[in-house]
Amino acid sequence: MSCKGCTPSLSNFEVKRLVKEQLEMERDLVDDKTYDDRIRECNNCPSLLSDTTCAHCGCYVEFRARLSYKACPYPEGARW
Repeated sequence: MSCKGCTPSLSNFEVKRLVKEQLEMERDLVDDKTYDDRIRECNNCPSLLSDTTCAHCGCYVEFRARLSYKACPYPEGARW
């Protein structure tokens, strides 16, 4: 998956579709409550770009927040 910054013509709907497709191939996912907590932090983060992308790692936050083996890359300390 390319980041939204690399493909500026991608709509938020298309990002959600790509994230959903990619998550279907993953197995180490967090539960819904953990995901919701993580997304809440991402949505309140000053480094969120275009409502979809983390400025620090380039990941779609909806993808990264669902993976159990990922952490927040915020440089001053992980927000989740």
